[in-house]
Order: sequence, then C-alpha cells, then structure tokens
Amino acid sequence: MDIRITPGPLEGTVTPPPSKSMAHRAILAAALTNGTSTLQNVALSQDIEATLRCISALGGGWEQEGDRLRISGVWSREWDTAGLPYLDCGESGSTLRFLIPLALTLNNGGVFTGRGRLMERPQQPYFDIFDEKGISYEQKDGVLTIQGEWNAGEYRLPGNVSSQFVTGLLYALPLMEWESRIVLTSPLESKGYVDMTLDVLKDFGITIENQNYERFLVPGDQWCTARDYTIEADWSQAAFWMAAGSLGIPVEITGLNDRSIQGDRVIDEHFASFAWGTGRRVEIDVSDCPDLLPPLAVMAAFHDGTTHLTNAARLRLKESDRLTTVAQTLNALGAQVEEGPDFLKIWGRDGLTGGVTVDCCNDHRIAMMAAVAATRCGEPVTLLGAECVSKSYPNFWEEYKRLGGKFDVL
Repeated sequence: MDIRITPGPLEGTVTPPPSKSMAHRAILAAALTNGTSTLQNVALSQDIEATLRCISALGGGWEQEGDRLRISGVWSREWDTAGLPYLDCGESGSTLRFLIPLALTLNNGGVFTGRGRLMERPQQPYFDIFDEKGISYEQKDGVLTIQGEWNAGEYRLPGNVSSQFVTGLLYALPLMEWESRIVLTSPLESKGYVDMTLDVLKDFGITIENQNYERFLVPGDQWCTARDYTIEADWSQAAFWMAAGSLGIPVEITGLNDRSIQGDRVIDEHFASFAWGTGRRVEIDVSDCPDLLPPLAVMAAFHDGTTHLTNAARLRLKESDRLTTVAQTLNALGAQVEEGPDFLKIWGRDGLTGGVTVDCCNDHRIAMMAAVAATRCGEPVTLLGAECVSKSYPNFWEEYKRLGGKFDVL
C-alpha cells in the first residue's frame, strides 16, 4: 500500500496497542503449561501471529475471542516423533530466537523459515553453543534446520549481540532435568527486555536467579503454571505518539503503566531531555532501547540543537539497516542527519520540506517515523509500502486518520 500524506497537525487521545514484546513472552509461558491460560488485551500483529503458528507447530493450541487469547499448553500433548516441526516465523526476530532453544528442548529440533531479512539476521551465538553441545544445524536457502539432544549445563554467549538469545535460553532451560547456568561473555545490552522475560516467567511460576546480569542460575524441572494474564500497552509504540507531541502536536496518550517493567518506558526521560532548553546538545545511548531510535530521531530532527544517538550498531540488523534507513528517510524529507558506524548525529530544524517519495523498506518503525515527520513538512510526502506497520501496529493508519492525519491511498 502506497499513501500520500498531506501535512497537518494531529490532535486527540490515543491508547497504544498492547505490548508486542510482552505478548510474545506471555504466549510462550502459557504454552509451557499443562493447562489453559487466558491472555487479555492481545493484538494479533503479524509478529504475534508468527509466534502463535509456532506454538501450534510444537503442540500447543490457541483460540481468539476478541482481544483475548486462550492458550493451551504443550505439556499434555501427544508427542509427534514422525519428524521435525516446521516453524514459520514470518518476519519476527523474537519468534525465531525465542523458539530455537524451545524446539530443541521439546522436539529435539525444528525446521525454521521466515520472510524479508529475517533469515539473514545473525544466529551465531546459538551456533557457537550448538558446536559446543554437538547439535547439528544447517542454514541454506532461507531455511534453518537444527537437530539434536541437549541437556542441563553451562551455556556461554555474548550479551552485546541481542538479548533475544538470552531470553530464548531462559524459556528453554527451566524444562531441563537439572540446574543450568547462562554465563554472559560480554556486558548485556537491552537489559529491560531480559527484565521483562524474567518478570513474565516469574508470574507464570518460574524461578531464576539473576546474578547482576552476568550469570543466570536456572533450576531444572520447572514448567509454567497456567493463569490469566493481561498485556500492558506498548511503550515502544507510544514513543511515536510522544514524538508527535514533541513537535507541538496536542496528542494525549492513555493506558500506559507508569511503573511498567518495559525497558522502552525510558522514552519518558528521553522526551524530557529535548525540553530542557534550546540550542543545546543532547546525547542518548540507545544500547538498552534500540527500538526507540526512530521516534527519537524524529524528535531530534525538530530539536533546536544537535543530538547524538549512540551505541546503535545493532540497528543495522533489524527489518532494514535501520541506521541507514532512518538517516536516508529524514534527509530525504529535509532534515540534516549524519550516519556513522554506530551512531546518528542530527541537527534540528524548525520544519522539513517534504515533497518527496520515500520507501519504508518493509520496516514498520520507518513507516511510523516518516508518518510523524510528515505532519511538519512543507509539502506532501508519499510513502511506499506503508502497510508494513501491520508487523507491530495493525491499526496505526486508522489511529493516524482518527487523530486528524490526512492521507490518500494511491
């Protein structure tokens, strides 16, 4: 879907969608039970649908009732020994990395596939573990096949590639018979996402000892306990409406948990940093909140001063090379953005020119960033592939229009 946005202000009240990150984790926890759990306030984005497909392939079940999901666990399933399960992860990096250890634990392996750039994204931390543990794996023509048996023990991996690898092990290792240890060989980035994992697992009855984010002790023989669970509104999606608010647009955001464990809640602090004065330099380390870089870049593009968004190299491995696509998109709209190996430097301006066509690069966060920036452009902006917001925020364009955003589908 290609759209042409006519610049103009947004105004009104908006409630962000349920947290995709929290929903992934709650669905997996609910699937690792011997009963049925009800998850309240779930939005079926493409990424969440991918996780639901995969738990079905592993023997779990699910039913949708409005914004509720009933998840039946895999514990009491009839085990299928005929072959490896086929797991279609769509474009969801969380689904792929969370499910790889679980497929080995539950089925001695699986056949993983996906779309877009997903199967190009690095899995080396797992491959290094597989080499050590004697697990066979092959990645060819966009398909990853893994097979083997692994047991409780010590699992070493870097913390600065993606916290998703840590989360995958935190879900799988409690199912082992004996205690296991996760040892990080480099400092952990995106601690907030690991905190969310630990919090959800605790709510579902799993005990894990976090030793200063350097080691995690995981007692064995633990399965999750079925329960009812409510998904919070998503701070990472709220950040785009906050970005709109930073442009002087009166958008009120409701439904957020101010005490949330979500790491992207830090957007509140970063939002405030742009309001402390004009002509000043702002520096934000995004290593623990990489998903916030696109909305922060919009804020910076209109901030009277310079902004450095640093420690952002991992953003090159997202749905797009997000450092490049953020810089290219904003520069095309008339901003002044310098791209470095692991940073963006942005000089703020009063407004952007617009009057261009930009490709969303199949990246939902690029599309939402461009939509917010377009409200303050001098000329209409055309977005190619704007439907990619469905990956995480299926009704984004409906909300945008409800708030007064003007666009035509081409």
